[in-house]
Amino acid sequence: MARLPPTPKRPPRKATPLELRDAIRDEALRLGFDAVGFASATLAPEARATRLAQLTEFVERGLHGDMGWLGKRAPERVDPVTLWPGAKTVVSVAMNYGPTHDPRTLQDERERGAISVYAQGRDYHEVMKTRLKALGRFIWDNYRHSIKVFVDTAPLMEKQAAQVAGHGWQGKHTNLVSRRFGSWLFLGELLLSTRLPSDAGESDHCGQCRACLDACPTAAFPAPYKLDARRCISYLTIEHEGSIDREFRAALGNRIYGCDDCLAACPWNKFAQTAQEAAFLPRPELTAPTLVELAALDDAGFRRRFAGTAIKRIGRDRFVRNVAYALGNSTAPETALPAVERLLADPSPLVRGAAVWALSRLAPEAFKRQRLATTEADVDVQAEWRTTP
Repeated sequence: MARLPPTPKRPPRKATPLELRDAIRDEALRLGFDAVGFASATLAPEARATRLAQLTEFVERGLHGDMGWLGKRAPERVDPVTLWPGAKTVVSVAMNYGPTHDPRTLQDERERGAISVYAQGRDYHEVMKTRLKALGRFIWDNYRHSIKVFVDTAPLMEKQAAQVAGHGWQGKHTNLVSRRFGSWLFLGELLLSTRLPSDAGESDHCGQCRACLDACPTAAFPAPYKLDARRCISYLTIEHEGSIDREFRAALGNRIYGCDDCLAACPWNKFAQTAQEAAFLPRPELTAPTLVELAALDDAGFRRRFAGTAIKRIGRDRFVRNVAYALGNSTAPETALPAVERLLADPSPLVRGAAVWALSRLAPEAFKRQRLATTEADVDVQAEWRTTP
């Protein structure tokens, strides 16, 4: 959540609510947002109760995994007015990051790492935050209405806000689906202290389709519109800090940061557009990097390579852990094995543990010999040597 600094005093412009809404929309589009919608910040009691019950059930069942922050400040998370009592209107903005091709095609190239489309360009948080602040500055400088800016940094349920504002609907994969942009939208919000006319909300258009559910490699959807984050590859490779459960390691394939399978499978992507925002265009070195080169990254190299991207936020050890698992799934053991053997001596126990599993997959006989000779001191890595078949 961001607040704007004071601005020099001058008389604010006068505008009717409709004129102000149109001015904000025009400015947001000028700033580079692809869609802008408006909704009341005040929820009906039934809607608020439903959102709170859904979030509470999700947390109580443990489906949020290690993301303990999801269970905190639940009333604020489901209701903008509880988050900021001065809120009257939610201004929901979206930016398209549609890929040029189906990202799943890279999964057949097991010597390369598959990085989620959203992370192949600049960190969207920074891009959207900068533009939302500019939009907020426009509102304050010209009309003197108080605002608060959000880009996935405070307890605001942005997908629900986006649906009420008309951007799309929350699909069976729990992500937003747009009839204009498919499943490829970044979202941000601005809370406004004055009441503006609302846009028409979007209804659900998933019908009987279950393509996104069937595409999930780890069966992370116990039911339509329900996600078990503990089984989700995006969660496992990004949010989860420890070793990844053996049940999911083979299913990771060569996915080393996130997973696009459920998004890419959505039939509404036939209407999607390729991203035009330069900041979201994929960096060449992130579209299909070789696992061997990524396995050789030390902390300084990791920081240099992923500067300005979302990947940098998980840190080198967690990232190379993912690379080690992917090496274990490689179909080119002659190149993958030397990289794995080097990772067995990595300073990070998290990386060494993943390398033990990879070695057992690529060279079972070498694994058996080294298991007998290992002098590993870390208890978690010792457990990998003992329990890996």
